Amino acid sequence: MADDKDVLRDVWFGRIPTSFTLNQDEVTEREAEPYYLLLPRVSYLTLVTDKVKKHFLKVMRAEDVEEMWFEYEGTPLKWHYPIGVLFDLHASNTVLPWSITVHFKNFPDSDLLHCPSSSVVEAHFMSSIKEADALKHKSQVVNDMQKKDHKQLWMGLQNDKFDQFWAMNRKLMEYPTEEGGFRYIPFRIYQTMSDRPFIQRLFRPVSPEGNVHTLGDLMKEMDPAALPNDGEPKRYQVVIHGIEPLLETPLQWLSEHLSHPDNFLHICESHNPPSPVLSSVYISTPPTTTPPLLLSEDLFIGREG
Repeated sequence: MADDKDVLRDVWFGRIPTSFTLNQDEVTEREAEPYYLLLPRVSYLTLVTDKVKKHFLKVMRAEDVEEMWFEYEGTPLKWHYPIGVLFDLHASNTVLPWSITVHFKNFPDSDLLHCPSSSVVEAHFMSSIKEADALKHKSQVVNDMQKKDHKQLWMGLQNDKFDQFWAMNRKLMEYPTEEGGFRYIPFRIYQTMSDRPFIQRLFRPVSPEGNVHTLGDLMKEMDPAALPNDGEPKRYQVVIHGIEPLLETPLQWLSEHLSHPDNFLHICESHNPPSPVLSSVYISTPPTTTPPLLLSEDLFIGREG
């Protein structure tokens, strides 16, 4: 893969300022103050909210505490979706900090999966990586890894260690030069206007004629309505990691650099126009390495490292 490490780091260290508030129906011994946290876009809610749980347990009785879960404006938040995907899907136009409500009872079994421990998150994460590698390399890379290599990927994500994670994940991003890219691009398209979880189909990074497929080619194939006709204003926003890439961006490059740690390219499609509180700026590098991207500032809010 092209070594655009700055892009990889910017994606990894993207943060979302978040305010956690205890649901008003929870029984407490005294008033519960909100808890503020910079949430990593690439992680999972149940993996980074131990401090949130400890904060609210201080004002609650043990008998009133069941499994913790989160919601935003009445929508339960799926812990198995990356945090950045949840934000882009449900709250991309909200005023920061993102306001999440915390619950300790009335778990919505019909909407959420239970997550009793971090081992459940690990199993989900590794299952996603294996699925992605099946699409990219017929599972050859994952199968050649040892158990300690799988653990390195997981520990890198769990402990927010960029170098530890990418030292191993780089193997999953390689491909023979003569093939021009992965076998298929692992992607999921989430739509705010649809009841189905996401769109996921087989799609190659290069056409049978040898032409490089772009983000626009993918969207045209998966959801033609997402792209405006000539002369029409843009009706939809296509967002990855809080940014709106140019539709001309090669899909292979996006998969290598803007995939989540699970190796999937998570794309959010929304009717909503870009938020007026977030300015946008072009960041360009030589065309032989990084295509120009249209970036919105929320990707870099609270960036660490």
